[in-house]
Formats: sequence, structure tokens, C-alpha cells
Amino acid sequence: MAVRLPRPRRFDVYAASAGLLGGLLLWGIGLGVRPADEPIVLFDGRWPLLVPLAVIAGCELLRRAAPRTGLLIGTAALIGDTLTQGSLVTVIMYTDLMYAAVLYGPPASARRIPWITGLLTVAGTVVPFALWRVPEALLIGVAVGVVSFAPASTGLIVRNHREAADAALLRAEQTALLAEMDRVQAVTAERSRMARELHDMVANHLSAIAIHSTAALSLDDPATTRQALGVIRENSVEGLAEMRRLIGILRDTGEDTEPAAAPTLDGLGALADGARANGLDVTLEAAPGEGLPAPVELAAYRIVQESLTNALKHASQGTVRVELTRHDDVLRVLVSSPYGDREGPRAPGSGAGLVGMRERAALLHGTFEAGPVADPRSTGGKIWTVRAILPLTEGDLA
Repeated sequence: MAVRLPRPRRFDVYAASAGLLGGLLLWGIGLGVRPADEPIVLFDGRWPLLVPLAVIAGCELLRRAAPRTGLLIGTAALIGDTLTQGSLVTVIMYTDLMYAAVLYGPPASARRIPWITGLLTVAGTVVPFALWRVPEALLIGVAVGVVSFAPASTGLIVRNHREAADAALLRAEQTALLAEMDRVQAVTAERSRMARELHDMVANHLSAIAIHSTAALSLDDPATTRQALGVIRENSVEGLAEMRRLIGILRDTGEDTEPAAAPTLDGLGALADGARANGLDVTLEAAPGEGLPAPVELAAYRIVQESLTNALKHASQGTVRVELTRHDDVLRVLVSSPYGDREGPRAPGSGAGLVGMRERAALLHGTFEAGPVADPRSTGGKIWTVRAILPLTEGDLA
């Protein structure tokens, strides 16, 4: 099966053509490297030197397409050129083949060729001087070094610089890619955080508005309707204030304004009072202690807030119990509410609240569970419990 060589580059065609024309010009004016009477010249006359010139010009076409093949054939052509009067252009084109073999050849060739040419240069210097004992013999090693070792070393230097530049470019591209991935992750995390904040701050008030407006529309009692409208107005005002607070956080540029303070566990009493005003029977037992990290306080507050919102929407008649206790290096949050068929109006749920609570616990490397369990205070009854364990150690905080 015939092996098809790659198509030569345009520059290589130009280099081969220029070398061939230059060699023909020197041949035409009768300029050779060696006189015809030298002992090394076996093929005297002007015509024999055209053969190595034509062969090495053809090898120039392979300087990038097949650099090792071009160098091997070019070496044979150079040896043949030394047996004639020689052409300076042939020698120059051979140095270019040596340079290209190191620069464009495989990595193994790039490592070996400089070592081989270096050894040949040393041998070409030491052996003739040892045989002839004349200073002129050192010129053979110089000629070998100029023709082979110098272009090979130059090609290796250029190749190393190119590989370093390519590696730097690759690192820059990888750094840019990692930065873009970090930016996308940061944007996604911020969007998730704002979604949780928006849901937790507004859902409680909107759920109360939906339930009391349904009651006001379904009951033909002026006193009940007036009371429901009062609750609706109160939750509307509070919800609007929360929305303004959130918008203020989003618009905060850090110039002459201070960001609004995040809620803490000190506000659990007010949160429970608001739930009682909306019709829930809430008991609060909170002993979290002091010195809690701010992320833990915010997560615990939001989990309790969302649990009360879910109780307002779905819980049946009964007491909602909120318990916060601190054990060793964790804060335990437990919210339980009656579970069963609910009488009266209820607000629809989307499940986003449970997702948000689970995300808040996961961000702190904590655990979260929610679901119905048997009520230990009654026989056969069930309660809906929300359990969260939030680590307090600084290393566990995300």
C-alpha cells in the first residue's frame, strides 16, 4: 500500500524554489565550495553537483510535512555533495532541514537530534586533530557544528519557547474557563439565595391574606369579615415592608446606605405573635444560648418562619410547638403541628418552602427532615414535624 505524503505548505514551496534558483545561479557563474583538484572530490566537473542540489531542494518541500524523512534524504544528499565541488546553497538548505526536523518533528526527534549532532561535532573536532596533529584539523569540527549542531540547537530553543507559549495560553484559557464557571456558580447560588429570601419573607403574609380573604368571602358575618380585613391589612403592610427591605438589599450600592440587618433568633417572639394574630395556637420554647454564628441564626429563623407558614396553610386545629435547643456544637430546631384533614379555608402550596429549608440546612452541612409522625401526646393521632440540625462549629459553615 502506497504511503501518501502530506501536501507541502506554501512557504516550503517558496523556500525550495528559492533554494533551487539560488543554487542554479551559483552553478551558472561557476562558484563552488571546493576546487576540483581536492582529493575528496570524486566527481569533478560542474554537472554532478546539480544532483544533490535538486534532491535537497525537493527535501525542502518536506520540512514540515515529513521533517524526519526530509532530513534523512537531505543527509544523503549532503554526503553526495561533499564528493563534488559542492554548492553553498545545498549546505544552507541542509541547515534549514536540520532546524525544521527539530522544530516540527516528533518530541523524541527534537530531544535526540541535538545530542547526536553535538556528539558528531565533538567527534569531528577531536578525531581529525588526534590523527593529523595540525590546528587546521579543528576546522572540520567547526564545520560540522555550524552545519548540524547550531541549527539543531536553534530549533530546540525555538520549539521550547513555542511550547512554553502554548502552555501559557492553555493555562490562561483554563483560568478563564474556571473563572466563568465560578461566576456562573456564584450567580446561581445568589439567585437561589434571593429566591429563598423572597419566599420566606413574603409567603407567610400572602398565605394569611389568602386564608382570611377566603374566610371573609365565605362567612356572612360583619364582625368576622371586619376582623379578617384587619388581618389582611396588617399582613399586606408587613409584606410590603418585607418586599421593600428585599428590594433595598438588591439595590444597595454600598455608598451612603447600610444593608438591612438580617433577622436573628431574638425575633422569634415577634414571629410567634404574628402567627397567633393569624389564628395559630403557637407555643415557643427557645433556648439557643449565646454566640451563635449569624448564618445559623438566619437559617434557624427562616426554618421556623416557613414552618409556621406551612402550619397556617395546612395544619388542622391544635397547637403548633416550636422548640430550639442547643446540644454541644449543634442547634436543633423542631416544629410540630397537627396533621390531618383541615376544616375551613386553606392556601395552596407549591413545595418550594420545603426545598428552601432543606437547602438552608445543607448549606451549613446540617440535616433536615420533614413529614408526618405518630403523635406521642395522643393515641392514633399524627403530627407534622420539621426537624433541622445545624452545626455551630465554624469549619462546618458554608
